[in-house]
Amino acid sequence: MPALSNSNWDRRTVLRAAMGLAAAGGLAACGSNNGRGGGASGNALVQYFHAYGEAGTEQAIKKYAKAYKGANVTTQWITGSNFESKLFASLLTKEAPDLFEFHPQIQLIKSGQVADLSDIVEPVKDDFNQADIQSHTVDGKIYGVRMIDDPQFFFYRKSMLEKANVEVPQTLDELLEAAAKLTTDKVKGVYLGNTLQAVIRPMIWAAGADTLNDKNEPAYHTDAVVDGIRQMRKLFTSGDLLLGAPADYWDPAALTQGLTAIQFCGMWAMPVMQQALGDDLGIFPFPKVGDAGKPAVYNGGWSMFVNAKGDRVDEAKEYVKWLWIDNKEYQEDWALSYGFHIPPRTSIAESADKLKSGLPAEGVKLFNEFGHFDNIGWTQAMIKATEDVFADSVRKNGDPEAALDKCDKVVNAELKKLFG
Repeated sequence: MPALSNSNWDRRTVLRAAMGLAAAGGLAACGSNNGRGGGASGNALVQYFHAYGEAGTEQAIKKYAKAYKGANVTTQWITGSNFESKLFASLLTKEAPDLFEFHPQIQLIKSGQVADLSDIVEPVKDDFNQADIQSHTVDGKIYGVRMIDDPQFFFYRKSMLEKANVEVPQTLDELLEAAAKLTTDKVKGVYLGNTLQAVIRPMIWAAGADTLNDKNEPAYHTDAVVDGIRQMRKLFTSGDLLLGAPADYWDPAALTQGLTAIQFCGMWAMPVMQQALGDDLGIFPFPKVGDAGKPAVYNGGWSMFVNAKGDRVDEAKEYVKWLWIDNKEYQEDWALSYGFHIPPRTSIAESADKLKSGLPAEGVKLFNEFGHFDNIGWTQAMIKATEDVFADSVRKNGDPEAALDKCDKVVNAELKKLFG
């Protein structure tokens, strides 16, 4: 459930700088006895959320907070393209929030920025999607509580594929062929987002590779990935790829407004797409790359963390427990009333009527069969390094092998810093 009104490029660029600061020890330098607890709102617990694009989300989060009787909870709903910059800048000051949403990142743990939540998660750990538990666990301790799972795949206009006599692509080669057949003077065949960054990890997984292996070693530099990058370059230069759309991949407008026949997007946008297109809507995973590949679905999402350097850690943990562990009604509301997301709690996901039939059920099936989750050791610097590979070899005409060699140096340096 990204902020549909924001620029992911701007937000990520700012985030890299902030995470670089964290990795360099900037966040660790802040002591715990700093009077931050209540942030800018005095005696209230303060929580940070980025501005979700779906209508009703801000009101929902504030409604949950108001219903809590254990403490005053105020919400800073951060609009524009500066969520990460405001969050990470605030963590260095007395204005730091007591709790905040983000993604599992090992730097936050290594710097002592986020609190161990094992004590509140352990009693219900078996009721969570175990991949979510794994992606938040370091050295047996659980940091963060997953709020929503956000699978991402390709959405397509059935009528456009039928008119062009195009089958649903099963391979990346077939996606390129489909894009060519679907492109007209008014419609582009496929849209991957304005920067293509959203499809980097899905393409790596679809090539049968991974970001890191179980030993925290690079696992993405394979022949199949190199071939995939070359195919993406071919697509980029074909004239069949929508470039420079008014909104990035997370906004469904490119598909609903008829700018493209196929769009990479997230399940969060499914209700808006269904409202606009009705039954003329289908989905498929990122198609396999090469003979050893397998279709892939990236699971994004957001998690709640407690600021370990505030002076109200226990109170913040109590609120997190009340809302994101104990209060299943609000957890289901958050996942299913403002766009579609898969609840990370198995019991809620299994009882969610909105996900049991039609296209949502198909999305859940793809998520279960082909889903890949964040690796907590895959840092922002590593993400940036792979984005540079695409910038050099897809958007420009650089050699993929040389670009990946350069990426390897960055990734290995990060791994040595993190794991020795």
